[in-house]
Amino acid sequence: MTTAPLLDIKDLNVTYGTGAAAVRGVDLTLAAGQKLGIAGESGCGKSTLALALLRLLPAGAKLSGEILLDGEDVLTMKWGRLRAVRWAGASIVFQGAMHSLNAVRRIGDQIAEPMLIHRTAPPSGVRKKVAVLLEHVGLPASRADSYPHELSGGQRQRVMIAMALACDPKLIVADEPTTALDVMIQAQILRLIEQLVAEQNVGLIMISHDLAVLADTCDRLAVMYAGRVVEQGPAAQVYESALHPYAKALSAAFPRIGDPASRHAPRGLAGDPPDPSDLPPGCTFHPRCPVALDRCAVEDQALRGEEERRAACVHV
Repeated sequence: MTTAPLLDIKDLNVTYGTGAAAVRGVDLTLAAGQKLGIAGESGCGKSTLALALLRLLPAGAKLSGEILLDGEDVLTMKWGRLRAVRWAGASIVFQGAMHSLNAVRRIGDQIAEPMLIHRTAPPSGVRKKVAVLLEHVGLPASRADSYPHELSGGQRQRVMIAMALACDPKLIVADEPTTALDVMIQAQILRLIEQLVAEQNVGLIMISHDLAVLADTCDRLAVMYAGRVVEQGPAAQVYESALHPYAKALSAAFPRIGDPASRHAPRGLAGDPPDPSDLPPGCTFHPRCPVALDRCAVEDQALRGEEERRAACVHV
């Protein structure tokens, strides 16, 4: 008997009012307890994909396809059902905790709010649950009375994780959760997220531009470019031996410890991702691709390869 995935994204497309195609034909699946990393430069559609999962995009955005969360299509949910699913079914850890937290409310009240709205804990027991959540993410219960500005960057990010766990969701989406943190705090937050996913058997989608972080944290990895997934497979394989030229460039852009060649001369990629409202014909990566063929300028490329390891490139 095959178990249905926790999250099943089928042919997801997101277009903004300007005509910008931010997400194009994305297919992804995630099982309970699995960690999926999504990588790419700024402007490749990662955050748009994350916001689309709970229909948090601006009113002008048009979505098509399916986002099946535990078998229910998020895109067809009525407003009341969608409100019930947010926080309780799936939650998001946004990048930049200081901008996501309310500066004039105490930490404990902000963690308690989703529990009170969704009634996942009795009012008399919310304060105790807040204390448990804070201790679970490595903060003393006394921090519940603090304001966001009284906490360090790493502590605020821990508060965001506690909020994401408040209603015991089945899925957590972490959008660049460690971008603004120093490397020591970043390592602590990543280990914390891994531990919580393992203990509570929740699904995790982690979004980052850093393939090294995702390879170290996630089971599988999907690389996005110009709104599409151009490579996906086991995280370590994609990082160490990428098939798509764009994924190779992302991997090579970060120096590897113990490799003097990459440390002294990290390789990057010239240019920027294309404007979503003015995509080039053929393979959208061909203007920047070091191994492009003439046919790449006129032929679009679909994912090909084995079921566990696929890339959208003529060379695969």
